[in-house]
Amino acid sequence: MDTKRIRKLDRFAGKPLCLSLTVLERVRRTVRPRAGEPPKKILFLKLIEMGSTVLACPSFEEATGMVGRDNLYILVFESNRAIVDILPYFEQDNVLTIDDRSLPRFVLGLLRVMWRTRREKIDTAIDMEGLTRASAIITYLTGAKRRVGFHNFSAEGPYRGRLFTIELGYAFQHHTARMFLSLVRALEAPLDQVPKLKRTVEVSPDAMPRFEPTLQELEEMETGLDQRFVAGSSGTTPRGRIRARRGPRVILNPNCNDQLPLRKWPEDRFVALGRRLLGTRDDLTLILTGNPSERAPSEAMARAIGPADRVISMAGDTSLRQLLTLYHLADVLVSSDSGPCHFAALTPVHVVALFGPETPALYSPLSDRVTTISAGLACSPCLNMLNHRLSSCTDPVCMREIPVETVLGATLEALASRPQRLDAAQARAPAGS
Repeated sequence: MDTKRIRKLDRFAGKPLCLSLTVLERVRRTVRPRAGEPPKKILFLKLIEMGSTVLACPSFEEATGMVGRDNLYILVFESNRAIVDILPYFEQDNVLTIDDRSLPRFVLGLLRVMWRTRREKIDTAIDMEGLTRASAIITYLTGAKRRVGFHNFSAEGPYRGRLFTIELGYAFQHHTARMFLSLVRALEAPLDQVPKLKRTVEVSPDAMPRFEPTLQELEEMETGLDQRFVAGSSGTTPRGRIRARRGPRVILNPNCNDQLPLRKWPEDRFVALGRRLLGTRDDLTLILTGNPSERAPSEAMARAIGPADRVISMAGDTSLRQLLTLYHLADVLVSSDSGPCHFAALTPVHVVALFGPETPALYSPLSDRVTTISAGLACSPCLNMLNHRLSSCTDPVCMREIPVETVLGATLEALASRPQRLDAAQARAPAGS
């Protein structure tokens, strides 16, 4: 389903459904008291946005300590499952999915989830989708007797009824990862505490898992890069093992077809940045990335930046796992605020993330190898959960106000701080491979 249709359903069908289920819940609570015992099986609802799913890693880690990996579940849309399969927290059979490509598929998938959560006797469900009505309704329909989520209390915001047994106020000044972790720690808070959570919650980049490609994956990616660069130089690919330039590698992720176009840094700025970077060192190479729909514009951008033996496009040519392997073999990723910034936090690459309609104060990648850049305009950020990330802005000056010179300086500084490049198999192979 497209985003506009989902928002309409959430607005027009969500309100009466939340009200009806709230009445039902009030009746239920008169005959069954709130659960006070520790959770035995925890289900996370993180339906959309693979990037913010990475920000939930500290929460997944904490929940694993509470109930164990075998008793940890997650519900996602099928289109967002790829990142969950990369993370180390969930057994394959414990990943529940809903097909969101059409309304009938969605309803059928929801019915299957309702049957599965009851069969598994999941007693705790945690809604990580902020303040959407749909996620609150789905959390209620799981049948979990303990349901955790954000509530408006006396604040303005979308009406979601009273479907949670553990309600937290949403503090917009805290990083998203801290708010996610608060949902888990609220399970240990006193039942009569309102609003939760009355304790300090801090998140460290050390809490993030690290994606470790196999030696074979590293070698295959290295060989593929070599072949592309050599082919760009001579038009032919020599036989046998080829080695590309051993200088720095910078990945540019321009988000040519971003679902939130307000977040895009202008494409001509990426072209200018690429050209400037090529001019700093003769052995520096650039790699453009993106999804399959971005293949054509990404290839055109690569041609505009420089020669094919120094600039290549891999947009649409990598799975998520291959993309993370590529990050292991690169030095710096430059990207506007989007999922790849967070995926890269699972790898050693340094991230230069550009923010405009959203803020790094809430969405900075959880890594000690990240540089965030924002123009800091008075109107920014304008996307948030209260407006369903739908801004009235038609002119994203906040992104155009980020100059090429600033991004270039941040990229060069990151490159200067990187250790001397070794052979990929030696430098980044996981222990025991």
